[in-house]
Order: sequence, then structure tokens, then C-alpha cells
Amino acid sequence: MSRPTESPPMRAPLRRERRHTLLFLEEIRPISPVFLDTGVDMTEVRRHRAAGDGYSTVAYVLHAAARVLARHPEANAAVQGRRRPRVAWYPTVNAKLTLDKIIREQRVVVSTVLPDAHLAGLDEIQRRIDHFKAGDVATMPEFAPMRALHRLPLPLARLAYRLAVRPLAKRATTMGTLAVTSLGHRPVDGFYSVGGATITLGLGRTAEQPVVRDGAIVIAPVMRLSLTFDHRVIDGAEAADVLAEIKESLETCEALVQEAVS
Repeated sequence: MSRPTESPPMRAPLRRERRHTLLFLEEIRPISPVFLDTGVDMTEVRRHRAAGDGYSTVAYVLHAAARVLARHPEANAAVQGRRRPRVAWYPTVNAKLTLDKIIREQRVVVSTVLPDAHLAGLDEIQRRIDHFKAGDVATMPEFAPMRALHRLPLPLARLAYRLAVRPLAKRATTMGTLAVTSLGHRPVDGFYSVGGATITLGLGRTAEQPVVRDGAIVIAPVMRLSLTFDHRVIDGAEAADVLAEIKESLETCEALVQEAVS
């Protein structure tokens, strides 16, 4: 029997629209990620959402997580260097948010940083999210540095990217001190990501699941929330405290109640 002829794979240079992702992945290689996850009962969030303006799940998580991280300065930090590593602790929580976008017919993930997220109310956070979701990456001034990376020759783009993100003084504004990314709009239960910050949160979908309340089994909307932390900066106990407090904040909407009262 004759063997079928094997066709060679198609080959082409990496598209420039994916260059920022390539450079980001190169830069985060030194991170030592450890992964945690928990289930969050989203009953109170859904109740608040129904009575409000239809805020997104990502907005609720950003609102809760930024306030929790402000109470954990050890986690709101970054490390740089191998021979002489240095750590910087940041006075503000800048939240990095990832977005699914199309650039010249190429589907890519882009990111933006929401400064002072720990001080922003839910309305302001949602407004910022909507601004970037609706905007055109090809024209928005916030994405001009990314477009410049696409135009530069790769060696120069790599150098420019490193100069922009490596200095600890710039990390809070270029990489954020907290990263949040979501695949909750798809049938994905768990999502674990490294977003470049010491703490990265990954949102899975919210699905109806049995939970126990007061000794009885009831059905509730539960979201899988993952937390990836850089073990060079903090340890598991600190990361677990952060995740537990975010879970409690979402399940009680306590921060939103306090915000409404004030």
C-alpha cells in the first residue's frame, strides 16, 4: 500500500498584531506562579445587579478585589531583578483588565490599566470598562504604545517594551498591581492566568449549583474564582487571605452597602 503524501505545514512570520502578547509572555517568565481557587456564591451580587444598572460581573470583582488588595500592601507589590532583587510596594491599586479585541482581522487579547481602582465606585468602574469595550483599538489613544510596538522592528519593539515595564517605578502604571481576566461569558468553569502582577484573578462562568445554607441544600449561582500569585513576592497564606476576603466581599456586597451609605 502506498503511504499518503504528507503536506508540509503552512508557515508564516508571527503577525505583528500578536507581537505585544509575545513580548508580554517573554517578560513574565521569571514569575513563580502558584494557583488557588474557590467558589463564590453570587446571590447577593445578582440581587444588587437586578436592582441597579446591570453592572457586569467583572465590575463587581474589580470593585471588591481592589479594596481588598488595598488592605494587603504586601500583595500590592512587584519584584524585579535576579542577582539583586528589589521589591516595590505601591500606595495605590491599579487594576489591569484584559479585553478580547479584533485588530486588522486578527483576534487578540489587549489590556488596559484602571488607575486608583480602590477609590473608584462601581459606577466609575463600569464606565471605564464600557469605554474600553466599546472603543476601537486602532484609534484609541490609550493603545498608542501597543500600536507603536506593532510598527517597530522586533528587536526595537522588545527593547522598548522592556524599558516600559521593567522599572519598578513604572510597573504600577504599565502592568498594574492587580490583574483581572475573565472567560465567564463562555462555558468555562475554571480559568488560571498569569497577568504580570503579583495577584491575578481569573473569572469562570457563573452557574447554578447546589450549596448548603443553614443545613439545607439549595440552588445558587456560583462563580469559580481563581487567584494566581507570584511566590517570589508573597506566600500562600497571604494569597489565601486575599482570596477569602474577595469571596466574602462578593458574597455579602458589604463594600457596596458601605458605599451606598456614605
